[in-house]
Amino acid sequence: HVPVQVPRYEAMELENSAPTIHAASKQRVAQTSDFDDSVVDTFDRREIFDLIRHINDPEHPLTLEQLNVVQEGQIDVNDDKNEILVQFTPTIPHCSMSTLIGLCIRVRLLRCLPTRFKVNVEIFPGTHISRDQVNKQLADKERVAAALENSYLRESVERCLATRSAS
Repeated sequence: HVPVQVPRYEAMELENSAPTIHAASKQRVAQTSDFDDSVVDTFDRREIFDLIRHINDPEHPLTLEQLNVVQEGQIDVNDDKNEILVQFTPTIPHCSMSTLIGLCIRVRLLRCLPTRFKVNVEIFPGTHISRDQVNKQLADKERVAAALENSYLRESVERCLATRSAS
């Protein structure tokens, strides 16, 4: 299988040099029951959103949430069927970073969620000119695994997943 194709971006000019920056959602307030192991707690869209909202954009010093690439309303969780669907919105319809962004979302969720979940990551309909091709790459487990064996791509993903210190 061919690995996921992600363009190199360090030497490229910015595709979207002036992205719109959106306000961050409020942090979830912890409840006493959150720390009680006897309480059965199902996963919900907000919990998934909290896992991916702080992923760094590969092109800008901003998070996917700040760029409105990930939104709580574009996440579906079926805890009973162990299925999660995350749809993301690239900042521009021809964004060459879409595959890398989707790969970062997928990796973060696969690292953080129980293995019982089937995780699907897709581009939101009507927001990218190559949506079908990117979605096909992101859905192919073998291509994703091969991409992560590539040291350049793995480093790119790790940079996006790294926690930035508050300024």
